[in-house]
Amino acid sequence: MSYNFDAEKTYKLCVEWIKDWFSKNASPQTKAVIGISGGKDSAVTAKLLCDALGKDRVTGVLLPNGEQKDISDSIKVCTFLGINYYTINIRDAYKGLTDEIKKDFPDDKHSYNNYSTNTPARLRMTTLYGIAAILGNAMVANTCNLSEDIMGYSTFYGDSAGSFAPLSKLTTDEVVAIGDCAGLPHEITHKAPSDGMCGKTDEDNLGWTYHEVNELIRKNIKGPHYEEILKRWKRNRFKLEIIQLPCFVPDFPLLLDDYPWGNLKEQM
Repeated sequence: MSYNFDAEKTYKLCVEWIKDWFSKNASPQTKAVIGISGGKDSAVTAKLLCDALGKDRVTGVLLPNGEQKDISDSIKVCTFLGINYYTINIRDAYKGLTDEIKKDFPDDKHSYNNYSTNTPARLRMTTLYGIAAILGNAMVANTCNLSEDIMGYSTFYGDSAGSFAPLSKLTTDEVVAIGDCAGLPHEITHKAPSDGMCGKTDEDNLGWTYHEVNELIRKNIKGPHYEEILKRWKRNRFKLEIIQLPCFVPDFPLLLDDYPWGNLKEQM
């Protein structure tokens, strides 16, 4: 299969997919709830939702854990799109849960590295579903992309969860191109992805670029980190095998062995 990416065409197809999915699974008044991180994925997803459903049916939620240094970017996205948004700080919930757990698992005897990375993401998803329930069974948008999912940069049952997933089969390069095509602020769509905690970008931590991952995924171009990328993919693939959300599936090649497509193409 040849690969010729058309950002405008893909954007329009994804908008139509969202419209169709909501028409089949929700009422005409059902809202979409989305966590707005201030990065490209949530910004592009929110823009797609606005074009598919109308901005009045899109509710943004800012979810800092204490202080979020780039929260102004989250506000900028919501203001740019004209969507209603709320700020829910999960700091006290995270601290309360952590304090209780430490009673039985003291941090001087146990490592909290993975806990401190993944637990906030799971609390954020719990919050989004709580707000969705309060709004009347609104649908929670997943904002993950294909490149980050394949590298394991999504938290199992945290940001990897959701009711539907517009971007989960699009690479980082494709998401950026769609954001540019949609007219989103350049500084948002081209912002380097990071976890916002360690002070490094995802690519700094990986040791290679997402572009190298994308070239392998779409064109089977094996870059200098091919073996390491493959090992990381095999180590994290179980997440995608278990969590397969309804998603927009573009007709692009996916050149990784045994990628768990399941029956997702039936959902287009």
